[in-house]
Amino acid sequence: MASARALGTMAVFLLVALSTSHIASSLRPGLGVCRASGYLPGKSGNCEKSNDPDCCEDGKRYPQYRCSPPVTATTKAVLTLNSFEKGKDGGGPSECDNVYHSDEEMVVALSTGWFKNMARCGHRIRVTVNGKSVYAKVVDECDSVYGCDDDHNYEPPCANNIVDASPAVWNALGLDQNVGMEGITWSDE
Repeated sequence: MASARALGTMAVFLLVALSTSHIASSLRPGLGVCRASGYLPGKSGNCEKSNDPDCCEDGKRYPQYRCSPPVTATTKAVLTLNSFEKGKDGGGPSECDNVYHSDEEMVVALSTGWFKNMARCGHRIRVTVNGKSVYAKVVDECDSVYGCDDDHNYEPPCANNIVDASPAVWNALGLDQNVGMEGITWSDE
């Protein structure tokens, strides 16, 4: 009886130790935990405001993410509005093809972790909201690490769960562009 109690106590101790250790996280894949990997000090500048972006503020600290939640058949995300045209709030040319895109094109940028070092360039993704789905081509990264500079329109790094979409995507989904952010799901085509 005493040895059974001792064995039970050891088992409980082992479970508690594992649950609080780094080993536990490697034994539980797919939890989708993605924490900030650092913080970027803000620097204000000439932030083009055509789609009412958040502009960097001097001295404010912005979280940086090198990861995104796991991609599933219904990956939860936040849809944001972005122009991919030259001189608008999207900053420089698109990362995938080094060109600007018309606001009439069905194109998106994905957070750094989902962009996967350009691995999703040119791929179509399905974006769904309120039971309606559309397809859009990945042409850019919504940089979750860097920002607050001219290349990023003096906007802070994106959150790790962003699908930054052109006005054409918003229109096709029947969304109000004045809202600027919508909860959605997305998946690889």
